[in-house]
Amino acid sequence: MKMVMQGGDTESCCSSRASEASPGGAVARRKQRPKVEVYQEVLRRLKESDCVQAFEPGFEDQLWSHFNRLPVRYALDVNVERAQEVLIHKKLLHMAHDPTTRPAFEVRLIQLHPGVDENGADTTTSYTRMKDAQISIHPGRQSTLPPPAFGQSPNVEFDFDTSKLTLQGGDNVMSVNKHLFRSLHEITISTNDKPKLLCKLTSLLSEIGLDIQEAHAFSTNDGYSLDVFVVKGWPYEETEKLRDVLAMEIPKVEEISWSKDSQVLPSKEVVRKHFQEIVKPPVDVTDVWEIDVNLLKFEHRICGGSYGDLFKGTFCTQDVAIKAIKDEYINENVQREFAQEVYIMRKIRHKNVVQFIGACTSPPNLYIVTEFMAGGSVYDFLHNQKGHFDVPTVLKIAIHVCKGMSYLHENNIIHRDLKSANLLMDENGIVKVSDFGVARVQSNNGVMTAETGTYRWMAPEVIEHRPYNHKADVFSFGIVLWELITKKLPYANMTPLQAAIGVVQKGLRPIIPKHTHPEIVKLLEQCWQQDPSLRPEFSEIITILMHLSTMVVEEKRSIRRRNSVEAPRVTL
Repeated sequence: MKMVMQGGDTESCCSSRASEASPGGAVARRKQRPKVEVYQEVLRRLKESDCVQAFEPGFEDQLWSHFNRLPVRYALDVNVERAQEVLIHKKLLHMAHDPTTRPAFEVRLIQLHPGVDENGADTTTSYTRMKDAQISIHPGRQSTLPPPAFGQSPNVEFDFDTSKLTLQGGDNVMSVNKHLFRSLHEITISTNDKPKLLCKLTSLLSEIGLDIQEAHAFSTNDGYSLDVFVVKGWPYEETEKLRDVLAMEIPKVEEISWSKDSQVLPSKEVVRKHFQEIVKPPVDVTDVWEIDVNLLKFEHRICGGSYGDLFKGTFCTQDVAIKAIKDEYINENVQREFAQEVYIMRKIRHKNVVQFIGACTSPPNLYIVTEFMAGGSVYDFLHNQKGHFDVPTVLKIAIHVCKGMSYLHENNIIHRDLKSANLLMDENGIVKVSDFGVARVQSNNGVMTAETGTYRWMAPEVIEHRPYNHKADVFSFGIVLWELITKKLPYANMTPLQAAIGVVQKGLRPIIPKHTHPEIVKLLEQCWQQDPSLRPEFSEIITILMHLSTMVVEEKRSIRRRNSVEAPRVTL
């Protein structure tokens, strides 16, 4: 099965489209299309087809909002020649808002073609020429079947009994070998985005008897899902019957309890037992998150760490990040730590947390695959690219981080290594928390003692090996916020160890610039209080930052108004 998944504006179980026959041609051109170009092309095609909806007042803004709700990958991969499909996606997402029409779904019969014919010749060109032709499936019976909404599978078989198909396009009539075409069903489902949703949907379709060939999953930036499945295993003559079956089965997804309590992770003892089950014996390859290593392609190394390297790569043509454990460091302890990280990542899903796609868990191939964040890390932007964030952007980033961290803490997870290098940006400016290599489920008594993290961002109680809890992450956030404001490395004139000693023994903190907004100064000082109990919760910080953001906007407006009034009038 090809799994393609985009995280909210994620973007992060699986993400990009099925490949086309010519890897350097159509796919490359499609990936270069900017979102606005795709939007304009879809709008043009809808109007040229005399689509009534396309001429309604406000439609152009509604269509643009639709593209903006979804990740950029949606625009890059949607089939613009099937512009009407975009309207279906828009309609389904709208229906998903209403509990009485949620989950919303659509089923249609589609046609796929292979990348090469039986003689090894590329069929892409001929298919492009013939794609709008009528296809004779049975003698005397004509049927025009559209291609899928997202790409076309190169690995297809033929399901019909006839040995020849007749295509009629323009003045040409030709016979095509039967293996060139294959009818499948495309099922599109929209509902509330929630943890394990894709897992539940794929299980449901499998139970019906459908064989999933491809899956394209997108998350909107306002909490809804758009999942598109290409399936075989259902007679093409019985599409309506399939629709009836899905109408009965899909609502069962909504009956599953998604309460906050059901998402809280288990105690440390349960987690330890889970590690043992993962490491000895190895993880069951039937697990929904297990990835076939042969489907991964490594492109280039992004960076390296003590025990592993991070690579840019692809999974089923989707751009991904691959965290690979180095062979020479693989032992039982490393496997257990690896299992811990996989266990935590597969349990979490939030638009401000890097999306987990899957993992390869059979040594020596220990890989964790996540969505690829095209914007890189906040650290790299500030310190290597010498970038700059204005105050509104700083507040926006800080809010993103706090939302992701608040979600983790609500689920009893302590990150333990929150720093700018572990904050990644996507192409839309969304910031997400990443790297759960040292993250832990908080113990029952709410405290831990092991020293972990990075000294420059580490809370004093962690440095001293004293008991600590989730408030250690709040201290680290305070350092990150200071870093965003100043664009400087914390304690840049000291070694990491010197900085750690200063924080513990002398109460050392970064120097806050004099021009810093008073409310930000107050928040910084609250976050890095020596006493963890005096530090605010991330939920409280979000409220403070939202208020600050409003204040900053109003102050800027006030300054602009004052400047416009004071500006001298020029007469001609």
